[in-house]
Amino acid sequence: MGIRAIVVDTAGTTTDLDFIHNVLFPYSVKALPEFLERNQNNMLVDNCICDVRDIALEADASLERVTEILQQWVAEDRKATPLKALQGMIWKEGYAKGEFKGHIYPDFIEAISRYTNQNIRVYSFSSGSAEAQAMLFGHSDGGDLNPMFNGHFDTRTGSKLDKQAYLNILNTISLKAKQVLFVSDLLEELKAASAAGLQVCQMVREEGVRTGDFNTVRSFDELNFDQ
Repeated sequence: MGIRAIVVDTAGTTTDLDFIHNVLFPYSVKALPEFLERNQNNMLVDNCICDVRDIALEADASLERVTEILQQWVAEDRKATPLKALQGMIWKEGYAKGEFKGHIYPDFIEAISRYTNQNIRVYSFSSGSAEAQAMLFGHSDGGDLNPMFNGHFDTRTGSKLDKQAYLNILNTISLKAKQVLFVSDLLEELKAASAAGLQVCQMVREEGVRTGDFNTVRSFDELNFDQ
């Protein structure tokens, strides 16, 4: 049974971790106070603010305190859904202003075109919101890659460390586990995907990455599979 779809991680796999941590994260930290003040009456933003209070167990937290909590979560690289949603909104404004472009590894830019020509579906799965992923790939230094994607998954699907998240993806895209290949740089994510029955491959772009018993590649140029 050949591969019908490929699901790719973002940071460390399709985009450089440095772009996430040195460009996107600092931009969101700096923009958060003004963004929340300006948009606090927006329903989506207000829902995120309420969710932050709930998660932090600070029901009466002021807007200033909510901002502090969010900025601390950024520093901790916390995978909190309200944070990721707010970051996505902030980055949308940054992309629209031309403050930065989404960094995508050249080998993936070439690969996704190849997969499209092979009629292989391509999805991304990240702890960043689906909207943030669409912006990353839509405003990339390789142009708008979104037309070649079949969808983006985020923490609303489940934790990337949880087998159930990958079962949820399979249910959504209506394919059998062995027809789907998941590519990530993180061993724990690969273990979860493998437990769900997916085929997996570890992307090792830098020295020092912890590896296990899974196949490894250093770029998408090395990734070969039978259809």
